[in-house]
Amino acid sequence: MSEEVKEKREIPPEIIERVKKLREEIEYHNYRYYVLDSPVISDAEYDALMRELRQLEEMYPELITPDSPTQRVGFKPAEGFKEVPHAEPMLSLDDAMNEDEVIEFDKRIKRFLGLPEETPIEYTVEPKIDGLAVELVYENGSLIIGATRGDGYVGEDVTNNIKTIPTIPLRLRKFT
Repeated sequence: MSEEVKEKREIPPEIIERVKKLREEIEYHNYRYYVLDSPVISDAEYDALMRELRQLEEMYPELITPDSPTQRVGFKPAEGFKEVPHAEPMLSLDDAMNEDEVIEFDKRIKRFLGLPEETPIEYTVEPKIDGLAVELVYENGSLIIGATRGDGYVGEDVTNNIKTIPTIPLRLRKFT
């Protein structure tokens, strides 16, 4: 009886080191951006680091760990702010910087939906504008909670800050 044995693939040490370095660098920039509110690189540079890490983890899935920046959204809430659990997770938006990335996105969606690759899908595309994402919760037409994305599941209560933004309604007209 012949048994097929899968040989464990050897990951080049320079790949392991690059993944480690990328994770450290991304975590540093996450801290600067989300906690200190003082980024030192552009959004495009950050996106390039994340894209490289994502590509390496796709090539070597055995390197994916639960604490990898590719497995999380946002950052844990900063100390000093009350934590607010989101009723629905605030997940991240992927960006596509070129045609190849759009094609890969289409393939991932079709795999996820179990559709044949040749199935046409109509998409709506919008520019991704970097900035702060917030969840606004209204009760009986009145703003009761404004929360940051945080880690996607738990955000920071920034209701008092939100109330200072003139374009965010404190009451919804339909309820007045």
